[in-house]
Amino acid sequence: MTRLSLFNSPLMLGFEQFEQAVDMISKTAADGYPPYNVEKVSENKIRITLAVAGFAPEDMQVQIENNQLVIRGKAKPEENKEYLHRGIAARQFRRAFVLADGIEVIDAKLDNGLLHVDLEQPLQNVTIRNIEIQTNKIQVKPAVIEDNQD
Repeated sequence: MTRLSLFNSPLMLGFEQFEQAVDMISKTAADGYPPYNVEKVSENKIRITLAVAGFAPEDMQVQIENNQLVIRGKAKPEENKEYLHRGIAARQFRRAFVLADGIEVIDAKLDNGLLHVDLEQPLQNVTIRNIEIQTNKIQVKPAVIEDNQD
């Protein structure tokens, strides 16, 4: 079966890495744990907030791997507890976010069961550059026509 790609167009050159990122996102988007928010804090700042109740800072890792923000968590097993009902998930997780070039991770803070990861995106400067159009035509000097009428 042939897979339909958004980037098969001959007008989209050099976008292979984006196609790989879309594939990776579609694979990880199906798992909804832990839930998260992505918030625009200011013109160039973004905050990702994950609901990680029950996880301590030492139970989690925040890393950058090949233009991806990867957040992992693995809770320590609780000993000597007998649950009548267990509705708070404490399973391990891996949540990855693909980052555009230039985005920097500023910090990560755990507050009341929420992990906040702050990112900064540099402001984009729009640059316009004119490209000279050249031709391969050989310049021919116009012929001089003499009128010899006597």
